[in-house]
Amino acid sequence: MEKEIISSRQFTIITLLYSIGTAILIIPASITSAAKQDSWIASSIGVILSLLVIKLFMTLANQTPSLNFIEANEKILGPFLGKFTAICFLILTFLSAGELLYFIGIFMKTEVMPETPTMAIALLFIIIIMYAAYLGIETFARSAEILFPLFVFIFIFFVVCITPQITFENIQPVLEATKSSMFYSIIRFMSIFSFPLIVLLMLYPAAINVQQSAQKGFYIGTILGGFVLVTLIVLSILVLGPENTASRTFPSYALAQRISIGNFLQRIEIIMAFMWISSIYIRTFMYFYTTVVGLAQILKIKDHRPLIIPMGLIVIGLSQIVHPNIVHSNKYNNEIWPIFSFFITILLPILLLIVAIIRNRKAKAETSEMPKAETSNDNQKV
Repeated sequence: MEKEIISSRQFTIITLLYSIGTAILIIPASITSAAKQDSWIASSIGVILSLLVIKLFMTLANQTPSLNFIEANEKILGPFLGKFTAICFLILTFLSAGELLYFIGIFMKTEVMPETPTMAIALLFIIIIMYAAYLGIETFARSAEILFPLFVFIFIFFVVCITPQITFENIQPVLEATKSSMFYSIIRFMSIFSFPLIVLLMLYPAAINVQQSAQKGFYIGTILGGFVLVTLIVLSILVLGPENTASRTFPSYALAQRISIGNFLQRIEIIMAFMWISSIYIRTFMYFYTTVVGLAQILKIKDHRPLIIPMGLIVIGLSQIVHPNIVHSNKYNNEIWPIFSFFITILLPILLLIVAIIRNRKAKAETSEMPKAETSNDNQKV
């Protein structure tokens, strides 16, 4: 199968929309439950620390610039241990793909179409994901370019319309949260916002035409995505209040329901749902695409397309059993996911980077010794 290449601009857009993903739905309630009205501070700190995570990912990727993350595992750790770590990584992406389908289903059933089974919604959504995976990453990148201006327009419209309902007393007093609650909120934010960005190493830098611009795009996309999430958190607190934000399942959707302009422009939250669905589409595709392509590479299958339908059917089934209810989902995302993702998305890249640096230094030392050995042999012949 021919190698697919995307532009650095497309990669920046994918990074922006991917970093928002499900965070746009669950982040406000998740971190406000711990940090209360100071959750905007915790999220801002999380965005800054996320730049260090991006630096880690880029440094690792630059060690093997022609390989994606799955191939880099085998290259750095060897065929046996590399396959094992790659499979652990694919377990994370596989479970996450199923969980995102669950979120789509539960969101539509709870807020938009209560009479529609979640299975029907998940089936329609996975068909789109499977078709995009079949067409390839280049087509997917172009679809992200189409969605991006619509996303920006709706987001600006959303902010402008909800601003008149701001109550600044809701954000007071400032710096009231304890150190422990602030720390937990930062970790929760990063585990949903920046830890999953490791999936983009399936694209960076091997599938991007200009790697230097892609490095800037990685940072720019992350910063802009963080700005969107921090803005939503601030607006949720200012309009709904910290207690109401923490108690809501989808605070940002409840925020859109508050929009009312002159008692004429009302009930437009379903239009706002497009903004959230488009970002979740980007992240779900990347999880699913990574799982399918990674599995094909581990099994030494040249074309990943025959795996799309069976993996899609499995992911649909997983979405129906991954969480029995929303309470279980919230507990998983607040308590289990940060630890699980930390091991796969932070500790594993650090291990790979250390081993890669050691192997590269060893290889350089061996190549520098070879000319000396050849020179001594020539002198002995003379």
